[in-house]
Amino acid sequence: MTAHTSINGNMGTGGAGIDPESSAVLPKIHEALEVVYSPHSNNDARKDAQLFLEDIKNNERASYYGFHLAFDTTQSPVVRHYALSLLEHAIKHKWAEYTQEQATALRNCVLELSQNVSREDPAYLRNKIALLWVEVAKRSWAGEWMDMDAMLVRLWEVPDSAIHKELVLGILEMLSDDIFNGDDTVVAVREGVLSKASVEIFTPAAVLLDTFPNRQIGPDVRCGSEGWLARIANLLRQCLSGDVQHNAELRSCTIRALAVLYSILPWIVPNAVTATECVPVLCEALRASYIEVQKASLEAMHSLYSRSSFDNQEFLDLVVPLYGGEYVELFRQLFEWSAVDPEDIDDDKYQFSKKLSEVISFLGTYMDRRFNVLPNDPDRIDFQGFLQLLLLITQSQSLVVSIPVLVTWTRLLKNRSLGPNIADIPTFIAPLLECCTSRLVRYESLPEDTQDPTFQFLLEDTDTIPERHAFLGNYRRYSSQVIESIVQLKIKDAMQHILGQTENVLEHLYDNVPAFDMRNYSKTSEPVLRVDAQATVIEAALRGFGKWRLSKETSLREEPHNEQEITALENSLESWCNRLLTMNFEDPLIRKRILQLLVAFSVMALDRNPSFMLKVLEHILMTWPATHPDYRVYTDAVKELQTESMVELQRLAAKMPDHLIDVYDQIEAKVNEMIASGTLDEKRQITYQTFLFTIVHRSTRLDQATKAQKLRGFIDPVVAQWQNDGLKQALSSYEGFCKLMALDKAQSYLARKQMQNIPDWGSMELDAEGQALQAELEERQTVLPLRPTKSFLTCSVDKVEKDTDPYQVSCALWQDGFAAILPELLNFLNRAHAAHTPDNWTGLPPEMRSIVGRVLTDRFWQAGISEGSKDEFYTRVLEKKHTLEGLASTIRGSIRFVRESCYAIIYCMTRLDVQFYGFNELPGPLAHALLADSFSLSAHQLINVLNLVRYLVSNCPVPLRDHFLPPIIAACYQQMDARINAEWAKLDQQQSVKTEGDSLTEEMKAESILRQLCYASVMMVADFLDPNRTNPPAPHIKGNADAYYPTLREFCLMHSSIVEPLLLFCTHAIRWRDSRCCGIVLRVLRSISPEFAVSEPNPNLPKQHTKAMPIPPDTAAEIREYISSDVVKTCLASIHEPYFVDLQKDIASLIATIVVAYSHLTTTTRDILVSLPNVTPADVFDAIEYMKIHESNPRAQRAVVLKLLGDLKGVSVSEMGKLSKSIGIPVTKNSTKKPLRSKMAQQFMTAPAPSHNGSRAGAPINDQEDGSADNLEGVANLFES
Repeated sequence: MTAHTSINGNMGTGGAGIDPESSAVLPKIHEALEVVYSPHSNNDARKDAQLFLEDIKNNERASYYGFHLAFDTTQSPVVRHYALSLLEHAIKHKWAEYTQEQATALRNCVLELSQNVSREDPAYLRNKIALLWVEVAKRSWAGEWMDMDAMLVRLWEVPDSAIHKELVLGILEMLSDDIFNGDDTVVAVREGVLSKASVEIFTPAAVLLDTFPNRQIGPDVRCGSEGWLARIANLLRQCLSGDVQHNAELRSCTIRALAVLYSILPWIVPNAVTATECVPVLCEALRASYIEVQKASLEAMHSLYSRSSFDNQEFLDLVVPLYGGEYVELFRQLFEWSAVDPEDIDDDKYQFSKKLSEVISFLGTYMDRRFNVLPNDPDRIDFQGFLQLLLLITQSQSLVVSIPVLVTWTRLLKNRSLGPNIADIPTFIAPLLECCTSRLVRYESLPEDTQDPTFQFLLEDTDTIPERHAFLGNYRRYSSQVIESIVQLKIKDAMQHILGQTENVLEHLYDNVPAFDMRNYSKTSEPVLRVDAQATVIEAALRGFGKWRLSKETSLREEPHNEQEITALENSLESWCNRLLTMNFEDPLIRKRILQLLVAFSVMALDRNPSFMLKVLEHILMTWPATHPDYRVYTDAVKELQTESMVELQRLAAKMPDHLIDVYDQIEAKVNEMIASGTLDEKRQITYQTFLFTIVHRSTRLDQATKAQKLRGFIDPVVAQWQNDGLKQALSSYEGFCKLMALDKAQSYLARKQMQNIPDWGSMELDAEGQALQAELEERQTVLPLRPTKSFLTCSVDKVEKDTDPYQVSCALWQDGFAAILPELLNFLNRAHAAHTPDNWTGLPPEMRSIVGRVLTDRFWQAGISEGSKDEFYTRVLEKKHTLEGLASTIRGSIRFVRESCYAIIYCMTRLDVQFYGFNELPGPLAHALLADSFSLSAHQLINVLNLVRYLVSNCPVPLRDHFLPPIIAACYQQMDARINAEWAKLDQQQSVKTEGDSLTEEMKAESILRQLCYASVMMVADFLDPNRTNPPAPHIKGNADAYYPTLREFCLMHSSIVEPLLLFCTHAIRWRDSRCCGIVLRVLRSISPEFAVSEPNPNLPKQHTKAMPIPPDTAAEIREYISSDVVKTCLASIHEPYFVDLQKDIASLIATIVVAYSHLTTTTRDILVSLPNVTPADVFDAIEYMKIHESNPRAQRAVVLKLLGDLKGVSVSEMGKLSKSIGIPVTKNSTKKPLRSKMAQQFMTAPAPSHNGSRAGAPINDQEDGSADNLEGVANLFES
């Protein structure tokens, strides 16, 4: 590489040494760049010019051309930027090929360019030179290049040159980012050396010696003892002492220095921050009269105080000073200054306000964590001032600004020392309680044109409706926690205030708003929202009351007067509730909320008061308003109230059975009287019966014989229904099932109406026959044993823990019934699933069977996709009740009722352990009924199937897994694999054809739901194979007393019948166009791959160190080869495609894991890698050896794989078609782009993760219209699981 020697020999000579070849090439470079940037060039000429410029990079003299053109300041910036890109390409892509002499020459080129930067150079050129320095440093610093720090200090000390200081600052910032925050493959390989060297040069030598007195001395890379943190802090002091507002050079240096601090403060030794007095400097920068400087300083503070690991001394040194009056006042002034108008938002100020709130929340959190070492010194700590600041931020009109500090309040008030101190200061507690109370209104229900400032900020800060709902849910949760804590701390004052405020709201509900009118009824009227908010406040207060009472009861022995205090408060609450009982409200949703409140009081605060509970019970039984079909919205609200009445009945029975058992005979007589009257529909009748059942079932005051006798009276008639010969005969064939459900009549009606020729079913009103058919379809459901069985089983297992008396009662109660129920239940499920196969609709001629899919496709509303609002969707559904579309809805509702009732019953059965899983012949028929015909179910219907499978697996007693689980898990994942891949193929085909309007909406819905199905499937795999999942206690089964069982993960991996379909499913999932699911599967495969790196068990190991049932060697070898071949090939296919760019790290990590785990057992993966284009055997062998040596460094292993596959990796779609970075001039970022959220802010936009089992299987409401039954409210989170 003579070019480098030539460059090195002519440093600083500009045009010296240009040979004839260069004289010919350099003008061509100028010409090509001219063509690229000329607006008059045609596309072909521009394309040829770009190809020429790209080809120059591979010229062996490219670095010579690059240095010569970049060093020549007479060249245009366009030429010099391209020239620097030639050097960048040489460093990044050819460095490994250079000799030490050549590498040194190239490094000297960069040093020479760095020394010669000037203010006249455009900023992007100076940044590019800094980038070149960093790229060289990543490859040779602390190795061949030991004096880099001295070189930086020399540049830093160039007299009167702010531009050189900025260059050094840029280099330090990029170096810190790449080493500690980036994922550069070069850094990953040298991570240990580079990180140690960075700590060395940034930290003052005295701090290192003091903090790590016994540390091993590394390579001598530093220059001077002060370190870069001290130099930067001193530079900031100098800059801030000048006129930053009007001096652009000072301002630029200040912002650059703060950017370096932002990068290094998350990892620097905290003692170094103290020693260099960085915090006072940052606070001084906050006072600067220039917003960009203030923002940069605040970002640096945020990066420091977001660290959560300060020890006590570091807390005293770095955090406590900010509690002082001077800084508290500074923060208060800054917060008030940054307030903005929601109708004219200043983005800089608004972002500053959000970030300041987060910083203050960090300080508040540290006060909670380290309160035990907080000095009790008013001269050092302005405690009340700091609390006043927290309150001021919490009261911000922007909920996004308020919520970080709201979370801090929840911590402070729960602190045993801090909470009572704060509670004794009424200037904080009263306004905080008022603020949290006012924020519990359901903002998501307000009209879009609401002028409330808080609502306007909310619209500004949230991008989608699901995101808005998640955020508001989080805000309400934290507000409720604050109210709960305040009530617990100041019980009398807080309860008196809350109840008085609620009473005032209820008495003045319709002041300044129109009076109640069912003709114009709205579910989100102002009175409804106000009552809902106040009820939410009271529910939080009742939780606080419960904690207060528990603490008082715990200390009764020491303080006997506590009982009087408790009784007095309970009497006060009862008086208030009695007044509430006398109030009359016409609005059904207000009555519903009042009903919920009364039951909450009864079961939480007044649970020792049976007389009040009986008043509430009477109120529930008597609260049954009539519907008015002419007013559909009002009628729908009445139905909500009726449903809630039945739910609250069950709540009373479950929570207070021993109070109710005393009056059981009177309640039973009243219920029997109501049933005998014939006015109750089936659902209400069953609810009253299950209410009685629950009282007996949960009571602790009945002897076992009496309890069993009473409960049998409920269960035996239900079980007898399943033994009916007519039912068995009907379920013995699909045709019999259709007759049982009146589906045969429905098919005949559809055929006669020739519905395949009617495009808009909703426009065709039903005739008398159609309406009669609709009524009959609904009536047929009521005579089936499904609903009562589901209801009584649910009461038998809901919130019943094992090893309790109610659980044992349930097991004994259902033990004989399951044998009678299960055969017909599986028949029901078989028939309901079979109904989704068009060919089974023999009542329709073949040419009509294409409408079956349309008849059985559920309608639902999806935020961001469906047209109009959710309420408008429901209104449209209700309006079409008596049309052909309404009839189709009733037909699919009948089938859905059977299907999902079966799911719910099976789920409940799984809760009773051996009573269900003990049937030896059950697994095969159950797997068949659940999965054989599931291929015809829609994607979102399959999610319920997956939920049920998850529960079948999770609830299976450990000793019975071997018999029960393999056929179910295997069938499930065979079906899911085939179905999901077919859906993706179908979606790809649809997307290849341009669609618009309704077709596009349906396509978007289909894709959204497919992604939810994929997510449910992969999460179930992750759940089954979770290495942290342990076995539940095994039930007492004869013969298993001393047995040891594998975990569920081990169980799945050792059974080839399970692991094979799971692996096939996961392999295909790597190719799905769903990055979330693909990422999960890659991590699962990475976790399980080493499990198959087993050979024969080692007989010398002690028994306790071997797995109970290890993976058989033959199975391990077979799976190992599959992973080494098929999984690796699939990974390589995905890493090649642009869609998977964001997953390249995960893919590379999986390949590295496979290589490290299996390289001593098989050469399959190595052979595949060697066969790739542009990959040499030597490269592969070196990479494998490196990964084996660095087995404990996954980051380095991943980096080696990414480097090996560098020519194979895809590029992101966003990068395609762009000018080469080396040709295009960087453009400044668009300042109008919406700012990115902080990590904390994004977390607040996300709903809390559900429990790992997701939603309760089989629990969807079956009897509502399609929209409400499916509860699909958003694209991002359609289903709980």
